[in-house]
Amino acid sequence: MTEATKTNDLQKQIIDAFNFRHATKVFNPDRKISDDEFNTILEAARLSPSSFGFEPWQILVVQSPEKRELFRDFSWGANGAFNGTAGQLGTASHFVIFLAHTDATMKHNSEYQQQFMKEVKQLPDDVIGFMNQAFQKFQEHDFHIEGERQITDWSGKQAYIAMGNMMSVAAMLGIDSCPIEGFEVDKATEVLETHFGVDPKLYRPAVMVAFGYRAGEPAYDKTRRTTEQMVKWF
Repeated sequence: MTEATKTNDLQKQIIDAFNFRHATKVFNPDRKISDDEFNTILEAARLSPSSFGFEPWQILVVQSPEKRELFRDFSWGANGAFNGTAGQLGTASHFVIFLAHTDATMKHNSEYQQQFMKEVKQLPDDVIGFMNQAFQKFQEHDFHIEGERQITDWSGKQAYIAMGNMMSVAAMLGIDSCPIEGFEVDKATEVLETHFGVDPKLYRPAVMVAFGYRAGEPAYDKTRRTTEQMVKWF
């Protein structure tokens, strides 16, 4: 097999996976993702890029049915209320919640960032000093990200990169997924603090995502704009 053939095959696998993926509303509750495959999906998140490499997200994998039920009343995008089912909360093999870091950890020169750059990135002190200056300029001047809400939203944007990679890798493995923003953030924050020990001063829920195997085929074909409608070349 030539390199060109290998590349063409890989390109086809990628496009096939993206055509396969759809926002799965109901999963087959009897089919579970293997530990090995889900670890690969998690590894895709771990290796995902982020602005300045700061990885401003945490991941909760909620497998306990009792824990999942704590979100049901206010998670209209995952509770099956629209289709009369148990929804993703009740049927997904794996249910994930992304937490976004707040300004307590993601404001420039925070103690968390200094420790992160030293222990995770293993950067020397002079490089850490440069990174502090660069990140301050980025937050205060370039992108005007200074308030608690702004910084938390910025962290959430980074979390979406990791989530997107998880969903793409899942599709490559023939595993379905569904990103979920249909929930009340304040109530989710309260549940996370009360029942999961999540400090709302440090983390806020950004997005949920469910993984598993579809209970049936999509009712409608995938629709998207054409490439010409989406892309302008200059």
